[in-house]
Amino acid sequence: MRKVEHTVHGDRKVFTVSAFNRGIGMHLGRLPAVWVEGEVTELRRNDAWANVFLTLKDPKTGACLSVTIARRTFDRLTLELVEGETVHVAGRAEIYELKGELGLRASTVERLGLGDHLVALERLKRSLAAEGLFAAERKRPLPRVPRAVGILTGADAAARGDLVATIRARFPATIIVVRAARVQGKGAASAIVAALAELTAREDVDVVILARGGGSFEDLLPFSDETVVRAVASSRVPVVSAVGHEQDTPLCDLAADARAATPTAAGALVVPELRELELALAATRRRLELALRTQVDRDRSRLARQGVRLRAAPRLILERRRAALDRSGARLQTLSPLATLGRGYAIVRAGADALRAAADVTAGDALDIQLAAGSLGARVEDVRP
Repeated sequence: MRKVEHTVHGDRKVFTVSAFNRGIGMHLGRLPAVWVEGEVTELRRNDAWANVFLTLKDPKTGACLSVTIARRTFDRLTLELVEGETVHVAGRAEIYELKGELGLRASTVERLGLGDHLVALERLKRSLAAEGLFAAERKRPLPRVPRAVGILTGADAAARGDLVATIRARFPATIIVVRAARVQGKGAASAIVAALAELTAREDVDVVILARGGGSFEDLLPFSDETVVRAVASSRVPVVSAVGHEQDTPLCDLAADARAATPTAAGALVVPELRELELALAATRRRLELALRTQVDRDRSRLARQGVRLRAAPRLILERRRAALDRSGARLQTLSPLATLGRGYAIVRAGADALRAAADVTAGDALDIQLAAGSLGARVEDVRP
């Protein structure tokens, strides 16, 4: 064992800080191994490190103790520790000479009490997450104005009063259906599942609030039961979880469609504020009125333009028809035999038929000659083919 050196100043023995810490460490090394109980915090493990580091915390006083344990020893224990577990640690007191920090060099760690529950919950959480029960895409939107709100809570829960008061104050017309159930202890999980089924069986219930005030870890365990989590995930209507305090995260929170930190917040989530809704409706009404007036003005202008066009249409049609008749008359006039006669030609008839060839008559035949103005009677004297 190394000797703790000191210097002499008169009648004083003076130790350096390093010597003092080393001396304390030597005295601590003579102490027997002890068991220490505390909650695991600040757990740090790395494959490149020789040791695993963690802190034990006294939940009552907040006192903390640094713990080191050989990584290989820790890995052989296969504890799968998570933050917040209560454990028993066996080891010897030691001091980190460089900083003078007291710690515990551990030789083993044993899980205590709720640790088994925490590990089981962590495994269940991973299993349900792998099934997709906590996936964001499964979350359904809450109804804007539900016909009825189901409230599932304990028989004497203060949360129920807060919820009912909040919903009635925000939107008095909402129907509130309260279903009391056992929410802690033996049989609580099955009671919660049955109550949820009863609420969702009502046709008018559009959303359910699962509410419970704060409590210990054990008190909230039913809300992490697998049957409860699956019932929440498969509910016919959206479910809002308002269980425990904000720092509590039972598994039903992860499966629910929405989570509220308090019952009051849950009430604000599921129903709108009546005054805000009235203001929104008034604003919508004003927009509709403006849109209607604008449309009426547009239709009135369009009808006026169409009236002008309709009043002018008959005159335009007559003018167009008159012009068309004039053009047709001109064409007919051009094609008329009278126009040909006007240019100095004549129509010669032998009997009723127009004469086209001299060979069709003989000398002495009577002819009728039509001119542009009047007609002549003639007789054939000579035929020249």
